[in-house]
Amino acid sequence: MTAPTLTPAPAVEPAAKTRRGTRLVRRTQASPTAYVFLAIVLVGSAFPLWWSYVIGSKDSAAIVQDPYSLVPGGHFLQNASTVITTIPFWKALGNSILVSGTVSVLVVLFSAMAGFAFAKLRFRGRSGLLVFVIATMAVPTQLGIVPLFIVMSKLGWIGSLWAVILPSAVSAFGVFWMTQYLHEALPDELIEASRVDGASTLRTFWSVALPAARPGAAMLGLFTFIATWTNFFWPFIILDPGNPTLPVALQQLQAAYFVDYSLVLNGVVLMALPLIVLFVFAGKQLVSGIMQGAVKG
Repeated sequence: MTAPTLTPAPAVEPAAKTRRGTRLVRRTQASPTAYVFLAIVLVGSAFPLWWSYVIGSKDSAAIVQDPYSLVPGGHFLQNASTVITTIPFWKALGNSILVSGTVSVLVVLFSAMAGFAFAKLRFRGRSGLLVFVIATMAVPTQLGIVPLFIVMSKLGWIGSLWAVILPSAVSAFGVFWMTQYLHEALPDELIEASRVDGASTLRTFWSVALPAARPGAAMLGLFTFIATWTNFFWPFIILDPGNPTLPVALQQLQAAYFVDYSLVLNGVVLMALPLIVLFVFAGKQLVSGIMQGAVKG
């Protein structure tokens, strides 16, 4: 009598492959073409800043002798000291930080409130009002400069930072951004649960919607800070030369008949340094926050 043959038991699949409903994550590796394309984009994006640094580190004679050299000179700190003493640099820096920070906070707050209303509340005329808000983005800013200047003049705010802050406190793009983000990231079940618990609409927004909107609000705040920091047109019109923001102050480096590009571009680099520091310290947190928001949504 022959002994029975034992067939080996089938190998047990990992839990991630056998359980129903478990999603398999397949890692894909980018092709060399993608890396080449990203390298070209990186170089093209960084080249204007590097060129500004190169010109800002030379004197006028060196620029005339070799205007196409990509090697920086040794006068960057000297030119920076000249820029700081020529214009009200520190006052302009403080004004830019105050204006950009205040505008960013107000835009994020108002956009999150409006986005929550458009995305999760039901009221008459919601769709038409949202379309009207989005349509305002097609109107050039220059068309509203004259009536806005008249309003600021009647309020007595010409030369004041409030004339720059308040007109920028509401953003149509911010409303659209937060509406789309909260529509996907905030489940209706959370809102219903908060209402069952007796929370008001304002309490629901503050305790439920705002934490869910944190990644999108962080990106909106960053975009708004950059746009306000680099804004030149309206602050140049409404602010006095003695109370400028940084872009307006740098304009004072241009003389009537001669422009020292070494000083102007040195000032551009100085103005860009706070933004670079902001990206270095907040870039990873912002990207991780967006990825977490995308997974939760």
